[in-house]
Amino acid sequence: MNSWINLDALWKIVVVGLLTGAGLPALFALGLRLLNPPGPPGPSGPTGEAAVDRPTAGPVGYALAVLSFAVVLASIGWGISVIVGHS
Repeated sequence: MNSWINLDALWKIVVVGLLTGAGLPALFALGLRLLNPPGPPGPSGPTGEAAVDRPTAGPVGYALAVLSFAVVLASIGWGISVIVGHS
């Protein structure tokens, strides 16, 4: 094993990097998707909107979206507090 590379620290950095680098944006995108569920396919053309009603998110969709946004905001707040606390 190479003494220059600390494998224990390396896997921790990789996991945290994946969670914050890809996980938080994916969680935010999931929250947005929960607020706007896909509707039935409609006619596409120059007029734009389809003549059918789009489904709403419903109370479960809103609750899950709020939960995902709260996790993202809490993670951002925690990150800021760690940065400020170490200065």
